[in-house]
Amino acid sequence: MEHVNLTQANLLLGSLSPGDTAALRPHLRPVSLAHRRVLYDTGDPVQLVYFPTTSVISLVVDLSTGELVEAAMVGRDGVIGAGSALDGKISLNRAIVQLAGDAIECNADALANTAYQSRSLMSALIRHEQTVYAQAQQSVACMAAHDTQARMCRWLLRARDLAGSDNLPFTQEFLSEMLGVRRTSVSPVAHTLQQAGMIKYTRGRIEIIDVEALRDTACECYESIRLYYSKLR
Repeated sequence: MEHVNLTQANLLLGSLSPGDTAALRPHLRPVSLAHRRVLYDTGDPVQLVYFPTTSVISLVVDLSTGELVEAAMVGRDGVIGAGSALDGKISLNRAIVQLAGDAIECNADALANTAYQSRSLMSALIRHEQTVYAQAQQSVACMAAHDTQARMCRWLLRARDLAGSDNLPFTQEFLSEMLGVRRTSVSPVAHTLQQAGMIKYTRGRIEIIDVEALRDTACECYESIRLYYSKLR
């Protein structure tokens, strides 16, 4: 893929000025990311930054019990690892590939050096990190205040937006990990949504059938997160 098209495949890169795009272009490389690949673990040095295009990445917190809880979801509207590249070089959470697909890879030092020379690029990256932080805060509030059904609908809609597809290759086990609940809590909710005609669930795959009904059932957090990202562009 030509670089001019490559940078447009990620909304954050596509929003940059021509000058910032030209400065970054020599450091950008297309990569494919496999499902469940761990890009960083908590405390890992960040040497590469990823701009997802068709892949979706979950930022998760891993607990001493072995449980994982998703803090934020990043896809073609953002970047993974930029904040660490700019300051500290250490990942503060685990970044795991939720949906396999493509991304644009950039050396962390190259991104930092370019950003230090461009106020507009630095501003864009800082605004994005603030948006991810806001998404993480929204996730905390969501877990505390909303039931599993509303949260699952919110999560599926966000994944659909980033994947650009109504077909999502998720197991109930993976859903339970990301939502921070037991699988026994996910199964009846998935069944209820399927009975209501909102989704069709087969082993390892969820097809979204009725988007509007899913939006009506989702908690307010879905629209809040959409609003955060709309302000980036």
